[in-house]
Amino acid sequence: MAIKTRLTDFFGIAHPIILAPMTPAAGGALASAVADAGALGLLGGGYADRQWYDEQRGKVTNPKVGCGFITWAVENDPELFDRALQDLPKAMMMSFSDPAKLAPRVKAAGVPLICQIHTLEHAKRAIDVGADVLVAQGTEAGGHGLTARSTMPFVPSVVDLVSRTAPSVLVVAAGGIADGRGLAASLMLGADGILMGTRFWATQESLIHQAAKDKVVAASGDETIRTTVYDIVREKAWPEIYTGRLLRNDFISKWHGRESELRTMHQDERAKVDAAWESGDYDTANVTVGEAVGLINDLPSARDVVTRTIEEASHRLTAYSPSLRLAS
Repeated sequence: MAIKTRLTDFFGIAHPIILAPMTPAAGGALASAVADAGALGLLGGGYADRQWYDEQRGKVTNPKVGCGFITWAVENDPELFDRALQDLPKAMMMSFSDPAKLAPRVKAAGVPLICQIHTLEHAKRAIDVGADVLVAQGTEAGGHGLTARSTMPFVPSVVDLVSRTAPSVLVVAAGGIADGRGLAASLMLGADGILMGTRFWATQESLIHQAAKDKVVAASGDETIRTTVYDIVREKAWPEIYTGRLLRNDFISKWHGRESELRTMHQDERAKVDAAWESGDYDTANVTVGEAVGLINDLPSARDVVTRTIEEASHRLTAYSPSLRLAS
């Protein structure tokens, strides 16, 4: 069973699904498993940590895997960026901040450029610098993003903009999508496919501690929050407009709303967070997932996620069509 779209045609893949390049979840094993299943796997380059990149690049077993970076972070290491373009030329995804500085390198390498966007102005900028694919991410998504737009109204707005100004550019929906219902809905909104993070985060191949995965299976979408506390404690230089959506825990309850105080104590608190991450204490360490966590109740393989998503979307797209009646 397959659903063919412009996205599948463009990348030569079987299914219109992209793995979000999450760090640390989307390591070489997860990216390869998604690619093996016929979707587009992206290695999570994240903050451009060379040691992590080299280790996980060595675990990529499918030649059709691409990569993704946090744009403002990898700008500080263009050599690593160029190496990733050579190592993983299937696609390069850039997220968070203006892609203009690095986009020419992607185009010169002949690698498809995917730009994550959160506003229509972001979309226009990405089109101007040569993006082949726009990932329209709503605020429901896990990890970093804006509070500005929700997926349902944002995606068709981007589709309309693209159809008027750059019809060859593809649009991918992201944020709150974790199953075939989300894929079917995204296609009806005019998207060419979907990018999923949280659903792949909670899989067998994901580089996430089992204790964190177990918390996700037990959680509901009501339990997430947008916050900056972990960026502060880890001294990550995120632009002020971006916050991260995470699963609420004791650490967030303690420090959310006390960010100024946390900045004066971040060294001591970071030691606690780092130790908690290593030990599997996710009442202190962060669980970076989105509202789609409420749709997750198991920990399947990445292949099973892809297969189930396509089967459910196909069913949803065809189940009601024979009975539709249009009033005259």
